[in-house]
Amino acid sequence: MKIVAKTDKGRVRSSNQDAYAVGEFSNEVVWAVVCDGMGGAAGGNIASALAVKVISEKINASYRDNMRDSSIQNMLDSALTAANIEVYDFAMDNTELIGMGTTVVCAIVRDNQAFIAHAGDSRAYIVSADNKIRQVTVDHSVVQDLLSKGKITPEEAENHPNKNIITRAIGVDKNIKIDFDMIDLEEGDTILLCTDGFSNYVENNEMLEIMSDGKHYAFADRLVTKANENGGGDNITVVIISK
Repeated sequence: MKIVAKTDKGRVRSSNQDAYAVGEFSNEVVWAVVCDGMGGAAGGNIASALAVKVISEKINASYRDNMRDSSIQNMLDSALTAANIEVYDFAMDNTELIGMGTTVVCAIVRDNQAFIAHAGDSRAYIVSADNKIRQVTVDHSVVQDLLSKGKITPEEAENHPNKNIITRAIGVDKNIKIDFDMIDLEEGDTILLCTDGFSNYVENNEMLEIMSDGKHYAFADRLVTKANENGGGDNITVVIISK
């Protein structure tokens, strides 16, 4: 498997509150985590960096060859829950940081399966070999709730004034509910993890066009460049895993 990744502060923000990490256990098992911090410049940076550190350490310490699917799910749930506790406790010990938090999307890809855990509006997509794209994760956001209830249309959701308000994040409360997806992969599938600074600025058809030539090594640079060309109004992070 191949992994490429890139993060960029974008064209508007003065600092980058996104964080990510990737790793490999073997040629057939890789992992990645992407976080988007919030809570002021210091709080956002601390929350995302701390969450990535805790999750990465938990995955590296816990993963074993031949783990059952249910064990991988439990491992991811435990890792993200541990990150929630660490970020929340850190904020409680530093009053100026109370309320800080971070979105998270995390993936372990093994053979022909992807195990994906997330909280917030950082996303996972699957791009197939026949150049189709689908969003795997469902945003934990005010706009997604309105969309799911049929109160707004997809077109209205695109430019909704509350688009950036999320309803779930690591570190904001004592407890966190983690959503989990297990995806069967086909040969040639590519997994794309990203923060909303990417997904809010690059349309699906633009992603497909950028990735259509199969030059995997160039995908991260190209995708981040496109988000900046389209405004770059937020921090941008993408991680791409290709089979």
